Amino acid sequence: MKRAQGFTLIELIVVIVILGILAATALPKFMDLGGDARKAVVQGLEGSMRSASSMVYAKAALASKLGATATLSSTEIPGLSGSLNLTNGYPTDATDLAKVMELDSTKFDTAAAGVNMKNYTLANCGVAYTKSSGTGVQPTITANVGGC
Repeated sequence: MKRAQGFTLIELIVVIVILGILAATALPKFMDLGGDARKAVVQGLEGSMRSASSMVYAKAALASKLGATATLSSTEIPGLSGSLNLTNGYPTDATDLAKVMELDSTKFDTAAAGVNMKNYTLANCGVAYTKSSGTGVQPTITANVGGC
């Protein structure tokens, strides 16, 4: 007598049920990856703004423009369109900093108070920028990810 090979219907149903239970427990972990991605972009933007601000300060120091107000031109920062306003050697506001960073205007909204992700202009999904308050004082750059 030849014995049949393969799985019974019961065995297949049990395997499908087990896979369904595993999928149901793992699915919530992957549900909101968009919010995590937006938070990561904002945190990366914060780091980029800090770096760009420090580089502008170095350029201002080389040009002896660390006073309360000054400007840097495209001859001092190659590729800069227009001039860059400085306060104590740092960019005066986020709009000036965005000039140096060459942010894509289709993806980011820039304003004096900071930079927000376009299409996600929630109250707390961007980077706040506060200009330098005195000589040798760095500007305050803070990521706001609460609303991402």
